[in-house]
Amino acid sequence: MLDQSGVDTRLPLYLQLRDQLAAQIRAQVWQPGQPIPSESELRSTYQVAVGTVRRAIETLVAEGLVERTHGKGTFVRKARFDNSLFRFFRFETSDGRPLAPKSVIVSRQSMAAPAEVAAGLRLKPHTRVIELLRLRMVDGQPVLAENIYLCEQRFKALAEKAPEDFGDLLYPLYERECGQIVASARETLTVETVTAAQAKLLGLTAHTPVVVIERVAFGSDGQPLEWRQSRGAASKFRYSAEIR
Repeated sequence: MLDQSGVDTRLPLYLQLRDQLAAQIRAQVWQPGQPIPSESELRSTYQVAVGTVRRAIETLVAEGLVERTHGKGTFVRKARFDNSLFRFFRFETSDGRPLAPKSVIVSRQSMAAPAEVAAGLRLKPHTRVIELLRLRMVDGQPVLAENIYLCEQRFKALAEKAPEDFGDLLYPLYERECGQIVASARETLTVETVTAAQAKLLGLTAHTPVVVIERVAFGSDGQPLEWRQSRGAASKFRYSAEIR
């Protein structure tokens, strides 16, 4: 039956069910990529009509918490963020074809979290973090420089892994090596003048403007997993939004 504790009983029954299913997703009862129970199982468990179950699931789909796969079932949605930065930057061939970026870990170190990083990751001051300096490359040329910070306790497996084995996509690596699954992210965009060190990494001249994308990535429980800053030449930046 539906658990009435902590539920707004003024809501329609399908929204009450939606809230309970969403709470279980946030609590990682079902991990991203895993199926939730079938409609018949949910109907039996919560003793509600199948129409109520379907409307609750339709709401979860619309909100991006789950996704349906025809003939297989309904699955907790996996976040897909690793190439999302490239919706902001133009890297393409002369005929307009997009170019896939490659990644290079330039350095890795263990350190006490800087105050800004500790605040972003909700860590106590001086908690140990892993700092990764990563370059995103297109046709062998650096296009983005990234400073990435991870709680060392959560991601200790990465402290020993050879940087050349990290691969191009970090979020699948976090899941595979550390059991940490990114479910959502928040990004903030600013513009600044490139520093001497960043200019050397990116092959830019002094005082070139760069766009800074600060991202905090969260697990499905709402806890921050990763804090990063990505910098790229402002001349390559674009922004578009659809407003309805």
